[in-house]
This record gives sequence, structure tokens and C-alpha cells, in this order.
Amino acid sequence: MDEKNDSLRIDLEKVIRDKNPRLAKTLPRFVIAYLKRIIHQDEINRILTAYAHLDSIPFIRAAFVDMGISYQAVGIERLADDGRYLFVSNHPFGGMDGLMLCDEIYKRFGKVHIIVNDLLMYLTPLKSLFIPINKHGRQKAEYVQMLKTQLDDSGPIATFPAGLCSRRIKKGVVQDLAWKPSFIKNAISSGRDIVPVFFEGKLSSFFYNLANLRTFLGIKANIEMLYLADEMFKQKGKHFNIRFGTPIPCDRLKEFSSTKEASDFVRDAVYRMKQEK
Repeated sequence: MDEKNDSLRIDLEKVIRDKNPRLAKTLPRFVIAYLKRIIHQDEINRILTAYAHLDSIPFIRAAFVDMGISYQAVGIERLADDGRYLFVSNHPFGGMDGLMLCDEIYKRFGKVHIIVNDLLMYLTPLKSLFIPINKHGRQKAEYVQMLKTQLDDSGPIATFPAGLCSRRIKKGVVQDLAWKPSFIKNAISSGRDIVPVFFEGKLSSFFYNLANLRTFLGIKANIEMLYLADEMFKQKGKHFNIRFGTPIPCDRLKEFSSTKEASDFVRDAVYRMKQEK
């Protein structure tokens, strides 16, 4: 394998060393081997290598074709060509929904960026789409500047205010956890209208049961997130619909008494689309 393709591969041990050197020294080998298996490191690396020659959006499309996953956008065609939009979505899949969203926005507008966990910067073919944030520590100055630069630009930006993928809550309903209202500040400061987006779909009962058990036991670490890649590969062969709602004007957001109130309004708009046919 040439040096370029080798640099595109996911190396879990390197990721752990980079993010937590102390943990890397104490993790038993069998634990690392298990983690590599549940994140599908070999299968992900096969896809990364097979389509390494493609740019970000063609890469996304090729990867989904490889997995037999299809999707369709509804309502995005109604958006204005010259609109300055922040696309705000529920987060049922914790990763692949972001890739689908980027593809559909790019089809419509010819460009797109998405706010993501900085761990995803290890996915080299997709880095050009990403605006990284550190969810477990202080923000890097370069990340803050990247976000400001893209917000000031006219291109569309996508975000998932929950930060984490949806969970199964009371009465078996799958919904996002609490939304962080910072996206409201971003929309207002950059003069962007918000486009609510709703994804249909859910993960396995195993994932939700593990999440609920972890919460019941008082374990703070989101250990269920280790299984997100496994959950993605369980979606092979499925089709998904993505609904795009009516834009919420930036001036409307300014009318609320708090960013929390405005955030709740947008969240309600997203989940109301669940009832639409």
C-alpha cells in the first residue's frame, strides 16, 4: 500500500494515543482488539482505501452505494438559491445522518460545511466538509476561527444541536437528548435563517438498552457511543427520507426571550415534521 493511502486509514491505537496517552499505556491488548472489531476498523479502512481517490462528496456517495444505503430529500427544492442557511437536524444515527445531510445540501447548493466532533477529523477524505469542535475540553483557537470564517461566509452550514445521537426515552419514543442552544447564537450573529431538518429512522434496541443501563448505573462515560459504527453497518440495504422544513427567519429568532426558548421552538419545528407524509 502506498504512503498516501496508508495515511487515510483509521488506526484506533493512534487515535487513543493522541487523545489520551495515559489510557493508551494501560489498555490491555484484548480490549483494543475488541474495540477495533466493534468499530469495524478493517471494513472502514477497506472503504477509505477503495475510494481514496475521490473528493469528499463523491466519496460519501460511493461509500453509501458500497453499503447499499439510499436516501431522498423532500422539501429542499423549495429553498431560495441565495439563502444564507443554518440547517438544524435531529440526530438519530450519530454519524451517517450527517453524511447524508451534507450530500443533499451539496446537491442543492454546490457547497456545504458541517459542525462535527473533532474526532471525525481522522476521516481524511471528509475533512474539507468539517468544522470541528472539541466536545471534551477547551476549544482550539483554530477551531473557533474556522467556525467564525464559515459563519461569515454565505455557504450553507449543518449542525446537530443535541451533539449526541438520539436515545429511547419514556414510552419507547426515540428522540434527541437536550439541545445545546449555541446554534441560535450562531444563526443570529451571522444573520442566517434556520432550516429545520428531520431524519426518519432509529438504531437497534441493543444500543438504546445499553444507553439506558449505563444511565441507570450512574456511569457518566457514553460507552454506547463505541457501538455507533456497528450500528451504521447494521443499516446496510436501507432507504431513508430526509425532510426539509420552511426556513425560520433570523429576525424571528431574535423575538424570543432566551436562546433556550428559541432552541425549543426550532426543535418543535423539527419533530413536527415527523407527522408529515
